[in-house]
Amino acid sequence: MAASLIAEARLLLSVFKLRIGVAIMLCTLAGAAASPGAGIDPAAMAVLALAVLLSSCAAGAFNQYAERGLDAQMSRTRSRPFVTGRYSDAWHWPAAILALLLVAVTAAAVAANALAALFVFLGAFTYGVVYTLWLKRRTWLNIVIGGLAGSFAVLAGASAVDPALAPAPVVLAVVLFLWTPPHFWSLAFAFDGDYRRARVPMLPVVVGGPAAARVILAHTAVLVALSLAPFFLGLGWLYLAGALTGGALFLRGSLRLVRDPGRASAMANFHASLAHLGLLLLGVLADAAFRGH
Repeated sequence: MAASLIAEARLLLSVFKLRIGVAIMLCTLAGAAASPGAGIDPAAMAVLALAVLLSSCAAGAFNQYAERGLDAQMSRTRSRPFVTGRYSDAWHWPAAILALLLVAVTAAAVAANALAALFVFLGAFTYGVVYTLWLKRRTWLNIVIGGLAGSFAVLAGASAVDPALAPAPVVLAVVLFLWTPPHFWSLAFAFDGDYRRARVPMLPVVVGGPAAARVILAHTAVLVALSLAPFFLGLGWLYLAGALTGGALFLRGSLRLVRDPGRASAMANFHASLAHLGLLLLGVLADAAFRGH
């Protein structure tokens, strides 16, 4: 009984893309930590972080619900519960997802302010509607514009501290915007056959593997260079150490992908991008803790 309950909980959490939600929540905490000032009440910050987590989970669930037909065509996603029929496509799913989003936005408004709530909504809307419904099947720019979802999470945290938005968290939001495309293009490179069969115009499908690898490398180089800017805008040495270490890992992976444009190199670069993001966010939070922010 316990094992079946655990399995069911894991299945449900996979629908809501909990791991992505946690990463988005950390982006919100980093946005607040990167903002100068006294910060906000810890309890209010916890509520805002939970609101961002819930909104991200709502967007993730809507993505799986809306793309159940597309997911059935791809080996990476064909075992998702909306595809297998484990979960039905009944009306209660979109209703529950919408209710979850409304709770999240309302909680953000109460805990922080209206601007933070707007950013929470825009993050979920960008991923759930702009990326999933409007762009994914139409243009290779899908994930470029979809990358705004993570940026809005950073801005939600920053606006909770100061609605005027200081330069450091704004640049950090741009860094998150630039991080998403090479991160996801690396995954799309590894599964380009899936995207090709499903006729989803991800960059590796549109321009081919070698050309996509060069774009990923160039994009990563610009991203890493910009990620150093917050150090000159007030963040400390702990942030710089995380940005340099993570950036070096991502650049090395991207260079390897150019030299050896294959699935193994693409997956290695995908994991390097995750390490880069983790070290960036850890650097922001560690720096804030060291400064007593």
